[in-house]
Amino acid sequence: MTANAAIDDLLREAWDVRRANFPPRLEFVYPAATLPVSVTGRDCSLNCAHCGGHYLRTMVSLETALDIKTGTKKSYLVSGGCNPEGSVPLAGHLEGIRELSQRGRLNLHTGLAGEMETETVALADVISFDFVVDDKTIREVYGLPAGSGKKYIESYRRLRRYTRVVPHLCLGLRGGRIHGELEALSALQREGAEAISFIVFRPTPGTAYADREPPPVSEAVAVIAAARLMFPAAPLYLGCLRPGGTYRSMLDSLAVRAGVNKIVQPSPAARDLAVLLGLEIIRTEECCSL
Repeated sequence: MTANAAIDDLLREAWDVRRANFPPRLEFVYPAATLPVSVTGRDCSLNCAHCGGHYLRTMVSLETALDIKTGTKKSYLVSGGCNPEGSVPLAGHLEGIRELSQRGRLNLHTGLAGEMETETVALADVISFDFVVDDKTIREVYGLPAGSGKKYIESYRRLRRYTRVVPHLCLGLRGGRIHGELEALSALQREGAEAISFIVFRPTPGTAYADREPPPVSEAVAVIAAARLMFPAAPLYLGCLRPGGTYRSMLDSLAVRAGVNKIVQPSPAARDLAVLLGLEIIRTEECCSL
């Protein structure tokens, strides 16, 4: 069997599972109504190989978010740079985050979470949690010499005591290589997951991985299809961070066939395929995890 035939068979199986467990409906997310907020501004102690603090630049400060009294924002994605232990220091901004929670729904991005975060995470409607279990990836990408998959699993368990948690898997996180993603899915299968969001490594200028390539589309989609088979009744999301251009067009279309339930800012090819497959299109305007 050729590689193309194998992926086609996997996609057919995943599509059959999706049809058996979900109505013929696909959500396209254009999250203009969710304001991304960084509690640390552009500062991050980790300088991760895939990010280097680059994506913090697209977020507003907590102070700016609090100054916006009216507008079209219905919810807030509250994140920030990590401290040297791999946690986003949300607890130090409890009052500001509490005020935001009174204005709209909250999606908190915590990083590794300790017990001190309890009062803060209890405010969240949902938590977006980067889920990684491969020790080598954690050390290479995040620069956490004491980091381990065990710590991520423990944080995931802890956070789920307080609110809904959507684990995020970055496909190709280790410099564009698929490495440890299936192990992460197996861990989630043991722990339980109400939904899973997938993002895909995108080479970013100024980072340690700037010269790398995204994972092959077929390999990325194979992980998504495997997740559909492993989690037949859990919604799967294709999140906002992924490469653009032809890569995005191919990825989005194959993700539809792999049985995802939501796509953030889908490519035209994915929209066309959804119509061809007879899916009802629902358009929403807040972060996919909400």
